Amino acid sequence: MDRTQENFRIRLHRARSWLKQAEAVRDSDPDGCFIFLWIALNAAYARAFGESESEREKLAGFIRALLRVDKERVLHGILMERFAGSVRTLIENKFVFRPFWQALRDHDSSGRWEQQFAAAKKQAMTAVLAGDTAKVYSIVFSRLYVLRNQLVHGGATCGSRLNRMQLKDAIALLSAIVPVMIGLMAENPDTDWGEIMYPVVGNF
Repeated sequence: MDRTQENFRIRLHRARSWLKQAEAVRDSDPDGCFIFLWIALNAAYARAFGESESEREKLAGFIRALLRVDKERVLHGILMERFAGSVRTLIENKFVFRPFWQALRDHDSSGRWEQQFAAAKKQAMTAVLAGDTAKVYSIVFSRLYVLRNQLVHGGATCGSRLNRMQLKDAIALLSAIVPVMIGLMAENPDTDWGEIMYPVVGNF
């Protein structure tokens, strides 16, 4: 087995292992479920990259690659049809909008974040109406990334009641999206999914 094939096998194996764990705790541990789903996503798209490429750019490139091989437009249907309401809720939720928290930390009462929020909502709805799937995914994941940071960096209490609605929507979305992403990758082994960041080295 050559290196490219081995990278592909390891990538899928890791992503599936975290997805399986997310499914196992979905009903009992929402916080853990979301984190495991995010790890499964990371396992699917994480790759070696240059210093000039941001995490957002890396994920955006991964989504574009998936959309190219998604001939049945399953990923499009998930956001634009099946979960259209959840997408709209995320877009309109200031608590998953990064500038809101920045303004709070900086004691910025200028109202700049509200202007940014209004502009971001308008941009998102324009993308939805235009059927720009890649753009909508980028916007949705930017919102989910705020929630991810809140949980992973200890910015929320385990089992907190304060973020349950956005967490519920996030879990529903990722539970639908991540398995499809992994499935599309498995169906397209000849696509260049990139070098894995942490290859298996001996018994380490």
